[in-house]
Amino acid sequence: MAKQIIRLINDVAEIVNNDLTVGNKLKVVYYPNYEVSAAEILFPGSDLSEQISTAGTEASGTGNMKMALNGALTIGTLDGANVEILEEVGDENIFIFGLTTQQVMETKAAGYNPKQYYDNNPELKQVLDMIGQGYFSVDEPNRYEIVVNNLLTGDQYMLLADYASYIETQDKVAKLYKDQEQWTRMAILNVANMAKFSSDRAISDYARNIWHVTPEKSAGAKTKRKKAISTEMI
Repeated sequence: MAKQIIRLINDVAEIVNNDLTVGNKLKVVYYPNYEVSAAEILFPGSDLSEQISTAGTEASGTGNMKMALNGALTIGTLDGANVEILEEVGDENIFIFGLTTQQVMETKAAGYNPKQYYDNNPELKQVLDMIGQGYFSVDEPNRYEIVVNNLLTGDQYMLLADYASYIETQDKVAKLYKDQEQWTRMAILNVANMAKFSSDRAISDYARNIWHVTPEKSAGAKTKRKKAISTEMI
């Protein structure tokens, strides 16, 4: 399924990137072999950080912290580190959408039916029909039937339940992006409030709360300190 989703991303890119209307304005790119060296370029170059894991799965890790630290605004669910970023930057400087962890549990307990969202949302229906009927895979129309069927019959991560909220929030993002002064202000405030996520703070918390140890200067550090003092006295 993961490979099919990656292939779908690339098939969507083939259509979008070569479209005569939007091809010179919008590009879809799936970056292969993503690693730290690539992140050093991608994070500072990003305006928006999408952290769209289902609430309660704890799937949003440290990438969202690094992107926020580099000035990208976050659009995401109340999952993982998104919750902590929200606490630090405030509601007005982040874009939150979708079900909460409690709502996810309640919806599943009540009997989650993804097809209900498909039937009641014409836009969502059109999206899934285009994928399932081969719009993005003309040479093999049935290529992504398994992906669509998985969403309509199971949808483990409740993507269809969060879809309408996601689109609504993306509309807010698009509107705000036109106000570059306000967008820049929010980006600066994100950077300014990311101190909590520094490695120094994380290590201090582990030392104090998990390992129950206190910092101690090494012999080398003391020697350097003595040399510095001696130099100053001279």
